[in-house]
Amino acid sequence: MENKENIKEMVREKYADIANQNKIVNESSCCGVGSCTGVDYTVFSEDYSKLKGYNPDADLGLGCGLPTEFALIKEGDTVIDLGSGAGNDAFVARAIAGENGKVIGIDFTEEMIGKARANADKLGFNNVEFRFGDIEKMPVTSNKADVIISNCVLNLVPDKTKAFKEIFRVLKPGGHFSVSDIVTIGELPDSVKSVAELYAGCVAGAIKQEEYLKIIEDTGFANIKVQKERVITIPDEIMLKFISQKDLDGLKEKGINLVSINVYADKPLGFEIPVVNNDLEKSCGCGDGCC
Repeated sequence: MENKENIKEMVREKYADIANQNKIVNESSCCGVGSCTGVDYTVFSEDYSKLKGYNPDADLGLGCGLPTEFALIKEGDTVIDLGSGAGNDAFVARAIAGENGKVIGIDFTEEMIGKARANADKLGFNNVEFRFGDIEKMPVTSNKADVIISNCVLNLVPDKTKAFKEIFRVLKPGGHFSVSDIVTIGELPDSVKSVAELYAGCVAGAIKQEEYLKIIEDTGFANIKVQKERVITIPDEIMLKFISQKDLDGLKEKGINLVSINVYADKPLGFEIPVVNNDLEKSCGCGDGCC
């Protein structure tokens, strides 16, 4: 796999393409982005349509779970959605946090930010904002959020340890996160990890479940719970576009699977992080007044 900055740029470009089409196009193309040469990004997703706050214009079918279902969001909470896309989870979170709550979506794809802001404007929300920024260095001051959510995004982040350290920094003491993500049962071979398209498709960037949970524990989080697990099946014909039949057979023989998990953890009380740089709030790149 290429270096981390190249990976980020590749992911950014892929999700910029996705931002420019709707969920129907995603689902009607066999592989997610307009032609039969990519990964079907909707194969991971779950149905949002019956959730309070759901907005079809914000649903691009890109998630792998329903993190708000387990997030214990309360009225008046400040919620941050990492990799907020067109705003799908942010708007559901806002319906729970209410008029007195605050929801901040963070995404590093400008096209997604534009789409999310347009959706928020149409809905007339004044307590939802979307900031352009990197999960490995969030445009948010420390001890800001009561709850952090994320949906099928952290597997795309090259430095997952850094990402979870940022989550720890940004959460208030006593706050918690609830994230849906893709992990593996067993170790993916290099032949899969090295395929850029599979990285953007939430496959090659996935790490073993026990490694994922260890990163969370080592960061300092407590009360770590896997709230839900679901095995993901990618059709053979899609995988065979990127790896050989021999490699695919090897995955099956070794019982290597992709799994969608929802993970919860608390930031313990007494872990307030000093606010070193107040300019973080001013540098989110989201225009006048939004920060």
